[in-house]
Amino acid sequence: MENPEAETVATSALAWLAEEPDRIGAFLGTTGLDPADVVAAARTPEFLGAVLDFVLSDDALVLAFASAVKVAPERVGRARAALPGGDDPHWT
Repeated sequence: MENPEAETVATSALAWLAEEPDRIGAFLGTTGLDPADVVAAARTPEFLGAVLDFVLSDDALVLAFASAVKVAPERVGRARAALPGGDDPHWT
């Protein structure tokens, strides 16, 4: 997956998180960001990677997000891998 497509998936994930106060609250609590800082942060690929890290931290979140935006759950992981810091570790 190319970076622009990955950023689109991550931006959709952020919008999806923002639709539900509990979801966005949990995300903000994890990141320590103030809601006012999210708009500026959302312009950076590193932040978008953090959004996907949060979604990918819970299988239920991945499945709910993928279902809501009608994408395969695996695509969320591929999008994360395409953003900074998302390289798959190789343990061989």
